[in-house]
Amino acid sequence: MPIKSFQGQQEQRVKSKAKTLLVGDIMARNLIVFKPNETIHEVMSKFIKYRISGGPVVDEKGYLIGVISEADCMKEVSESRYFNLPILDKSVSKFMTTKVDTIDASRTIFEAASNFFKTSRRRFPVLDKDKLVGQISRKDIVIATLNMKSNTWR
Repeated sequence: MPIKSFQGQQEQRVKSKAKTLLVGDIMARNLIVFKPNETIHEVMSKFIKYRISGGPVVDEKGYLIGVISEADCMKEVSESRYFNLPILDKSVSKFMTTKVDTIDASRTIFEAASNFFKTSRRRFPVLDKDKLVGQISRKDIVIATLNMKSNTWR
């Protein structure tokens, strides 16, 4: 006589889809920002005070209009020495980079990683509806990757 199984009906397991991390989930939100009318002296003082090497330049409504970096300042320091002209009272708007690579907050961290790989940038300003909402760095991507609980990349 065959043995009858007394096992009940098996529960159907539903595979839960892992949530894909977005740039907006891991970006830095509390940024040191600069105004276009600030002087280079004020900017360099903030670089030292906050231990940063650059930051976004925003208008009065919070829209990104450029980026100022130590490299921008050094270029002008070098040129001012050559022409024997002081630059410390000149405004950020004269020195900032206006062509800025950005990334949208709704992009995945994998898209962000691809952008970092394709460019020499170490950080990107993050926009949401064209407004500056944060910044993401290569390190943010590395940390997020290490913190992922899943063994599969989704």
